[in-house]
Amino acid sequence: MLVYGDVRRQADPDDEVARLLDAVETARGLGPGLARHAALVAALIAAGELVQGVADAAFRETGRDAHEGATVRLTGLLVRLAEAVWASWRSGFAVDAVPDRAELARACAGLGPAPLEIRLPEGFAFYAVYPEAYAASAAASGGGAGTTVIGLRSIGTSLGAMVAAGLGTADLVTVRPVGHPFRRVLRLSERLRDRFGAGGGVAVADEGPGLSGSSFGAVLCELEGRGIAADRVALFPSHAGAPGHAASEETRRLFGQARRHVLTFDDLVLRAGRPEHRLEAWLAPLVGPLSAPLDEISGGAWRARSFGDRAAWPPANPMQERRKFLARTAGGTWLAKFVGLGAEGERKVARAQGLHAAGFTPEVAGFCHGFLVERWMEGATPLAPGRVDPLRLAERVGDYLGFRAAAFPCAHGRGASLDALWEMARHNAAEALGEAAARAVDGWRDALPRLGAGLRPVETDNRLHPWEWLVQPDGTILKTDAVDHHAAHDLVGCQDIAWDLAGAAIELGLVGAAGQRLRAVVARRIGREPDPDLIAWLEIAYAAFQLGAATMAGHSAEPEERARLDGEVGRYRRHLAARLRVASPS
Repeated sequence: MLVYGDVRRQADPDDEVARLLDAVETARGLGPGLARHAALVAALIAAGELVQGVADAAFRETGRDAHEGATVRLTGLLVRLAEAVWASWRSGFAVDAVPDRAELARACAGLGPAPLEIRLPEGFAFYAVYPEAYAASAAASGGGAGTTVIGLRSIGTSLGAMVAAGLGTADLVTVRPVGHPFRRVLRLSERLRDRFGAGGGVAVADEGPGLSGSSFGAVLCELEGRGIAADRVALFPSHAGAPGHAASEETRRLFGQARRHVLTFDDLVLRAGRPEHRLEAWLAPLVGPLSAPLDEISGGAWRARSFGDRAAWPPANPMQERRKFLARTAGGTWLAKFVGLGAEGERKVARAQGLHAAGFTPEVAGFCHGFLVERWMEGATPLAPGRVDPLRLAERVGDYLGFRAAAFPCAHGRGASLDALWEMARHNAAEALGEAAARAVDGWRDALPRLGAGLRPVETDNRLHPWEWLVQPDGTILKTDAVDHHAAHDLVGCQDIAWDLAGAAIELGLVGAAGQRLRAVVARRIGREPDPDLIAWLEIAYAAFQLGAATMAGHSAEPEERARLDGEVGRYRRHLAARLRVASPS
């Protein structure tokens, strides 16, 4: 099934340098404390993205990683920023070691005008991978200043810098494993390849390992080929597990014989020895002192708070869920949810504040180093569509979607094209329903240019399931989990608001008169009629995508969860089959 995708953006080098300079100046302007530390981490991430973009541009020119020219200067700056982050963390956010502007300007000078392709570092955005953990793990590893650190682009760029800071070395290079996702290889210049055999230890930093572990495997294979013994190699992954089911035997062998050093978010923050490193201390300035220990509701555990009977629990994909905690205070209960470090998290918090100000989502208390803090609606119950008048529900959902479309427009290129959605829908339909279904999807191919001519991408919700809505005691309907599914670790991304109209039809049953009301309310909000043919096509694409997502989630689920996900697979299969039978481009 086709489900996942990388979030990429085209960026002007000068704009990226300006963004980095702004991030550093923000940190410089703050006093000691968590806010300054978080600003330093934001600068580190911005610098890591710039290094990644420049290094990948050089790779595309030559077909090899070489670690030369501007990449060397920028990598040195990145390590300096990592040292500043590490010094801040070790001092309890007291030490200010921000590089000066002249140092930044020298490192960033001479970048060409060609656009850079920046890839979102997913662990920082979605999975609570904290760079400080890598420096702490490196410092405790026993490695020394003679170690060469290899960071795997994308996120391994910044993580490698933190490992270097923890080891006390400036010797960092980054590489891009390429090829089939399950069979990655390295393409290195001879000079860089020779450098890996120069003696001393080697540290390899990345998030993961994932399904195949092939990125780590590519580096380990190269090092073994250079005659570097396994006892000279240290791995710095984001979790203690082995590569997943798609790993080759060779990758398993290489991964298993290397030393691994892991410090998780739980180790770094939840079980921190220093009070100022603990999440409770981060939350207190926003919501007041906690009156009880944090209550984690990640991995689907939130359902126990919202649904009394386990039999009524909706499905969840624990592997994809964000970390989230309930914080109880004298002023009520608050939800602290990880939404991303640095600028990515700040954008999501601004979106949450805008949605709350418009009356659609819970109150926002603020943002603290990756966590959005908003009120937990104690007396509210999950939406049961059959218990709410469909026309009233259509009015509320239409107001919400119309507001999103007007308030959060975005540029083209931040989501899958109609062609990419067609490829996904055809592939998933063929796998789930057979070639006849694929041929039905083929019937839409020639209509895509016409449907695409009027697209207006926005930061769509992409998550309209009934359990994502709450009904308050006074009957007000609120949306939850509304800030980041348009920028998730999947291929959909930002779409025309018609994508959410399709989602509302399938998830909330807003069809017929309710569907007409929904579209009319959105049209009133945005000043144009949504294209009915586009909605019809996107209902097919939406059902195919959700069918793929539920199928993939079921592969790694425990039996109880798999049963729920199997139910979702069947539901989306029926939606897809029904729409392919009756829908055709006009």
